[in-house]
Amino acid sequence: MLPEVTATRYVTPLREGGSLPGIVEADDLGTYVMKFTGAGQGRKTLVAEVVCGQLARGLGLRVPELAVIELDPVIGRGEPDPEVQALLKASGGLNLAMDFLPGALGFDPLAFETDPAEAGRVVWFDALVGNVDRSWRNPNLLVWHGQLWLIDHGATMIWHHNWPTAAAAAGRAYDASDHVLASFAPDIAAAAAELAPRVTEELLTAVVSDVPDEWLEGEPGFDGPDAVRRAYVDVLLERAAGIGGRITLGERSAEKPSQAPEWVRVRLDGRAGKK
Repeated sequence: MLPEVTATRYVTPLREGGSLPGIVEADDLGTYVMKFTGAGQGRKTLVAEVVCGQLARGLGLRVPELAVIELDPVIGRGEPDPEVQALLKASGGLNLAMDFLPGALGFDPLAFETDPAEAGRVVWFDALVGNVDRSWRNPNLLVWHGQLWLIDHGATMIWHHNWPTAAAAAGRAYDASDHVLASFAPDIAAAAAELAPRVTEELLTAVVSDVPDEWLEGEPGFDGPDAVRRAYVDVLLERAAGIGGRITLGERSAEKPSQAPEWVRVRLDGRAGKK
């Protein structure tokens, strides 16, 4: 069960994110990055954050601590930005909070090196959850105290936006050609050998139990929140078994060239030449 806190002050919006997350203070004296149920992407973004964040942590990857945070829309009355005020008013009740990492820097692959083992673990995890938002365009990685931290998993598990496609998604490949860590020679085989056996039914069941019922209720085709949780377990368990062999790295084909900038392509070419 995730800890529960109550928002006491809205500090400032983070306009880098499409869902307009914000920094808030809470009654436990903590400072958090808050994602809102009233944002355009809706509650499934928050479900993805919980499932992926807790799963990553269970696999030994670094992710900010998560909490559910109660929001009283009244705290938005003094907010001068009408867009933010509307978001706060639309998000009364339970939202998602991530521990704010003070002084963390956005990951820059030209300024920060990582080794093939860690790069492999991150790429393998992103393949498992189908993360389409860890590219050179938008790394969604932070460097804090000299270590990589994974953030922003709202654009994962695309299949949960259309559950009838989930069975097919379980066997889908993952193209990591434009992944921000592709140029660090990620050791996918080692990552798969290490992490795949750890993605057990027990771990996944514990992970999905952290999602609040109210974010899962009313899902078409399901009898209730527990049935939705079971669906997440089934898809992720099947993907974990074989995703390591379905990850594409390196330059894309001539029919589908990489959209990465030149420095990424040069580094990829250099890595390939050393093999």
